Amino acid sequence: MELTVITGMSGAGKSQAMGVFEDAGWFCVDNLPPGLLPALADLFLLDGSPVTRAAVVCDVRGGVYFEELNAVLDQVGASGDVTPRILFLEASDGSLVRRFKETRRRHPLADDGSLLEGIDRERASLAELRARADVVIDTSTLTIWELRSAVGDALGPGARLRMSVMFASFGYKHGIPQDADLLFDVRFLRNPHYVAELSAFTGLDPEVQRFVADSPGFGEFHDRLGALLDFLLPAYVKEGKSTLVVGFGCTGGRHRSVALAEMLARRHADDERFDVTTSHRHIRRPHAPPASAR
Repeated sequence: MELTVITGMSGAGKSQAMGVFEDAGWFCVDNLPPGLLPALADLFLLDGSPVTRAAVVCDVRGGVYFEELNAVLDQVGASGDVTPRILFLEASDGSLVRRFKETRRRHPLADDGSLLEGIDRERASLAELRARADVVIDTSTLTIWELRSAVGDALGPGARLRMSVMFASFGYKHGIPQDADLLFDVRFLRNPHYVAELSAFTGLDPEVQRFVADSPGFGEFHDRLGALLDFLLPAYVKEGKSTLVVGFGCTGGRHRSVALAEMLARRHADDERFDVTTSHRHIRRPHAPPASAR
């Protein structure tokens, strides 16, 4: 079992780091008292446990309990079943002061109200942990996205963050999805709704997909859209985006948009950088038969 302990200076970005592990599918616990680490590891090692990778944040917020972290790490690693490693985040005094001023949060060790003295005490108390850390990241000059990228690198080969890409269909007459990052209007394609033998089907059916693919201009549109997504999706991964919703809209959300979402999902399904899913928001909405069939 993999167990990563995220620790370091208050204000250095531990919450952002834990978010990267969560997005990568790790089981995460924030502000865990170190004394509970052995019990947590034993729980995950039980037969049938679905947890094989866990990340926990332990820091000075734990007060007196935090002082035992070094000894607990030795105890957990002694069995050989779990290999704990330490991801340590730090930042310069100036960066930490600025962040605390911006967030108006109180430093956990600034008992007398002196922020700099609290930072000094924390840095001294963490010196031993920093020395034994497997990975140390200085976040002083990093943006949130650069920090996420650096933490992603720390996850190691095979455990890198995969962006979740959802290809979603919808009907404009039912409303545009609020969570869509990219929207494409495919109402220019031929509408199967007005073909009596296809109206009752949906874009999930191969007959409808073939009909849409035979629409004038579809080939060029598909090629251009595919090239655009080939460029955009890796760019979003590099920028640190964890989820992306690509929306396709037609009139009712049952035929053309569904077909396009399915086609594009298949196109990117085998790309190891993405977890690809589909969502058809309005495919089950009642629809009227075409006028020619009434």
